[in-house]
Amino acid sequence: MQPSTGWQIRQSFGGEEREALDEFHRLTWGGHIVVAHDEAIDLRTLPALVAVDDGGRLAGALCWRVVDDSLEVVSIAAARSGVGVGTALLDAVVAEARAAGSHRIWLVTTNDNLRALRFYQRRGLRIVGVDRGAVDRARLMKPSIPTVGDDGVPIHDELRLELSIEGH
Repeated sequence: MQPSTGWQIRQSFGGEEREALDEFHRLTWGGHIVVAHDEAIDLRTLPALVAVDDGGRLAGALCWRVVDDSLEVVSIAAARSGVGVGTALLDAVVAEARAAGSHRIWLVTTNDNLRALRFYQRRGLRIVGVDRGAVDRARLMKPSIPTVGDDGVPIHDELRLELSIEGH
């Protein structure tokens, strides 16, 4: 809960909130399907944390899944950057990971997304791998993925980042 910032973090619920989350994913990712590490993932099937402002509006969302001893952040986005929503969502998912018995969280981002790389690295995540051509392959499953991203950088690769949560 983040009362001093005007929003709170909580598990996503159904009904109208689910509809708002689906619309948020449509605006953010072009729909409820994201493609990462050669897999099409339906965000509607995953648990979600949402950041909700005092007016009940969605300020951000994070979807995840647990596999073996790790928690994968499949999607994270804020309606507005720079206000702490992403940090609060990431902190909340670390608590989820601990509760699930996970020892680390991990995620992928694209090679063009320098803003996200700065954000994740400032929060302790480390780059642990590069999958060359992963986004080129992803376009075969989701042709709407752009070929050029932030600052005119061609999008080709996925970067994998991890955070050990033991002692974090």
